[in-house]
Amino acid sequence: MIAITGAAGFIGSALAARLNEARFFDLVLVDDFSRPDKIANHEGVKCAAKVDRADFIDWLAENESQVQFIFHLGARTDTTEQNKAIFDELNEAYSQQIWNACVAYGLPLVYASSAATYGGGEHGYRDDHACVERLQPLNPYGVSKNNFDQWALAQAEEGNAPYFWTGLKFFNVFGPNEFHKGRMASVVFHTFNQVNATGAMKLFRSHREDYVDGGQTRDFVYVKDLVDVCLFLMHHRLPASNGLYNLGTGEARTFLDLARATFAAMDKEPNISFIDTPEDIRDTYQYFTEADMSKLRSIGYDQPFRSLEDAIEDYVKNHLTPGLHWKARQETPQ
Repeated sequence: MIAITGAAGFIGSALAARLNEARFFDLVLVDDFSRPDKIANHEGVKCAAKVDRADFIDWLAENESQVQFIFHLGARTDTTEQNKAIFDELNEAYSQQIWNACVAYGLPLVYASSAATYGGGEHGYRDDHACVERLQPLNPYGVSKNNFDQWALAQAEEGNAPYFWTGLKFFNVFGPNEFHKGRMASVVFHTFNQVNATGAMKLFRSHREDYVDGGQTRDFVYVKDLVDVCLFLMHHRLPASNGLYNLGTGEARTFLDLARATFAAMDKEPNISFIDTPEDIRDTYQYFTEADMSKLRSIGYDQPFRSLEDAIEDYVKNHLTPGLHWKARQETPQ
């Protein structure tokens, strides 16, 4: 069985759909399944079991002999949340429990880190282990992710690590199954909804002289490309490849590029204006991110990433416009 934590969430449910497409049906979906707005993400997924997040460690102790791989994608991902205790519990302590269980039971592990660990980018965006201790994330979420990365590297140095493990620093992910994310959903999602409601899109104004309005830049990665990397790592499993990896496209694009591509996918003329960045995130707002992807490429991942325009076209036309989650289309397993 393949266990996926965060399976009711955005990336976790997308991975479950991709695994179903690849004819993996013996999945264990792990999450808090109580939220009604997440039901559509996981209903219809072919799986062996659904396990509540709070019960997973005990479930694993009883069923570890049947599990072949763990994707730990569950986390509190709200970059505006300031309650450190929430991140201490969900992003650090729980992740440590899963790591230690993988060590005890000899299970390979892929876990979600974040590009939020890079903070303002003063140390660049290289997934070099030597840089991790110097990174200065801009919010408690990024701090929690960097704390766990540091802890994992320290454990590995002491020989207390899964035989295969990778931590993936996700950059700006967008795509199907983020309907429930509210304010934290991608700018593509918000652009589509604003254009449908008003015919226009309001982007955040730049509050720095070296960036024009809408010129703030991100490495936007499509969730369908991201989960392809996860499948590659599941099949790869070489201990020599253990460590932290960036997961973006390697090409930064502006929010203006993103908005214009969304208008184009909706067959509408761009109508874009600007509003002030909210004060609660203005001081910690990243103006540039771009993943150095050479490390992932060096271990054999050679698939191209979709262009921003192609990814947005697929997202808008095949998911947002018809209101469809990503569900695997497959035959009934024999």
